[in-house]
Amino acid sequence: MAVKIRLQRHGSKKRPFYRLVAADSRSPRDGRYLEIVGTYDPTLEPAAVRIDEEKAKKWLSEGAQLTDTVKNLFAKAGLTSNKENK
Repeated sequence: MAVKIRLQRHGSKKRPFYRLVAADSRSPRDGRYLEIVGTYDPTLEPAAVRIDEEKAKKWLSEGAQLTDTVKNLFAKAGLTSNKENK
């Protein structure tokens, strides 16, 4: 099973709110997930990113892949550097 850490969209029309979730890569974007790793709220100024470092490191150690957007959010939160993600 290929696990990815990716965004899951919530919120109403034009008011997005995202959860960072560990999910099977074959499941739909807003479908089934394994665990919630954090949240991302782009509507706030500055955008709010909350990541549970312990859960994120656990999934990364188990081989989970980050999507491009999540890589950027992790870099902003200081969990990974951009050099590691390239």
